[in-house]
Amino acid sequence: MINIEEIRKKASAWLGEEFDEPTRSEVKHMMENDEKSLIDAFYQDLEFGTGGLRGIMGAGTNRMNRYTLGMATQGLSNYLKKHAANPSSIKVAIAYDCRNNSSYFAKVAADIFTANGFTAYLFESLRPTPVLSYAIRLHGCDAGVIITASHNPKEYNGYKVSWKDGGQVVSPHDRGIINEVRNIRSVKEIAAGGDPSRIVMLGEETDNKYLEEVLKLSLNPEIIRRNADMGIVYTPLHGTGYKMVPQILRMYGFNNIHSVEAQSITDGNFPTLRSPNPEDPEALAMALSLAREKNADLVMATDPDADRLGIAVRKPSGEFVLLNGNQTAALLTWYIVSQKKQKGELKGNEYFVNTIVTSDLLDRIAEQNGVKNYNVLTGFKYFAALIRDLEGKEKYIGGGEESYGYLPGDYVRDKDAVSSCALVAEVAAWAADHGKSMWELLLDIYIEYGLFREKLVNVVREGAEGAAEIKSMMEGYRTNPPASIAGSRVIRINDYLLQVSTDPATGIKTPLDLEKSNVIQFFLANGTKISVRPSGTEPKIKFYFSTSTTMKETSQFPGLWQELEDHIDAVIKDMNL
Repeated sequence: MINIEEIRKKASAWLGEEFDEPTRSEVKHMMENDEKSLIDAFYQDLEFGTGGLRGIMGAGTNRMNRYTLGMATQGLSNYLKKHAANPSSIKVAIAYDCRNNSSYFAKVAADIFTANGFTAYLFESLRPTPVLSYAIRLHGCDAGVIITASHNPKEYNGYKVSWKDGGQVVSPHDRGIINEVRNIRSVKEIAAGGDPSRIVMLGEETDNKYLEEVLKLSLNPEIIRRNADMGIVYTPLHGTGYKMVPQILRMYGFNNIHSVEAQSITDGNFPTLRSPNPEDPEALAMALSLAREKNADLVMATDPDADRLGIAVRKPSGEFVLLNGNQTAALLTWYIVSQKKQKGELKGNEYFVNTIVTSDLLDRIAEQNGVKNYNVLTGFKYFAALIRDLEGKEKYIGGGEESYGYLPGDYVRDKDAVSSCALVAEVAAWAADHGKSMWELLLDIYIEYGLFREKLVNVVREGAEGAAEIKSMMEGYRTNPPASIAGSRVIRINDYLLQVSTDPATGIKTPLDLEKSNVIQFFLANGTKISVRPSGTEPKIKFYFSTSTTMKETSQFPGLWQELEDHIDAVIKDMNL
């Protein structure tokens, strides 16, 4: 229930002299003329989700601005003082993407860190998220921050925190940081008077060391040499990959690379795009047009902070098809495990990682080749935590998630679209060297391991009312779960918030060994899997659908693919989505 008087009281605090004039004017305007915007701006405080702090830019406690960023930075600083290995010499790395205000927010964060007595390792210009993750470990930092809202629309920005291992912050540190932020009652508590002498600028030296690690991932350089002229089109979608992705492709040995010039201009307004999201087919439209013009075989697009990758491949007919995140992850998983197996590099302690909402095809590829596969909760912070826990015991060789994020090497502990671009291009070269396209290679994988089809439905609910509706939907699934869906009986329910797996027929409950998360999964008798979770960074609730069948030859693909699509659509209809 929204209490408008409480919201007005909260907003009035932002009219004080500690806030700058543009902020006071914006708040005053909302209080006098725009109650809906006032409610949305102040009904809650921004909190860390799977991607950290993220929100629409503007004035208010529920907006991304120098004050909410400042309180987050001070809260992080207070936490680091209590938990850093050496509190007297704390170091924090800072990067930022192409978004409006990103460089400004990065400088604000650097000033606050140095005002707290820390050393700030600040990149001299915009950098991809994986480079920040690498820099944290390279320079022995206690934490890192990148100013980015990933693939969100231009109105958004964010503040993503990484821990000393280069991975996003996980429990208990995430809650600890939030608690420190909540303990700050006024922006007057944010440390002022930054010390420029404590800022260390990072540049090409760090970049080059990162690229050297990416180069080590190549499994078949001789195949690349034989297919160096393979046509590749790349678009950074106005973001941070504009320089580094073409650079690593050339280092790998590819020499027929075409960047989309109009989208290689870094611009937080994303003027050529509706949304800078490589999952959106429209985002690849200009790249596909260039690929047809240049007769290229592979199209790749990275999001603004270059941690997500979308690709399109050419069919034998000549037309391009956009692959979803599960398909790209399957190609990478198959390539890594098959080539390492062929070269005798699998020693028995290797493993892959994917999330509980990612295609089970990845599990099957790994397991049928004798490689362990771990399923973690959604968010790459869980990848990093697992890699850290298994370091020295087992060897990470790859992983990915359905939302277009992949990590081919463990020198980075976050999604890495730069190295993924390099390895995807190598997969394409391998396919070409064997007389086939990447699409034909994918069909071969389906024949060997099973045809899997997935679909994601996002139900968007904006503002305070939307948040309440999403909460109500999750409570409904939790307290009154369906007995059957689309005519198929629900045989198992996994509730990661309650951390139990339930057999509805017997009522028997068994514990789940992952930490608490607001996710529910329904498993049907016909093999369908349905996962439901609210987004941690956007005003939406996500429904993931997965089903599969066997396929014996490529000619069966169109018919079977449609059958799986029809089945998923029937499930969606029965759930009233």
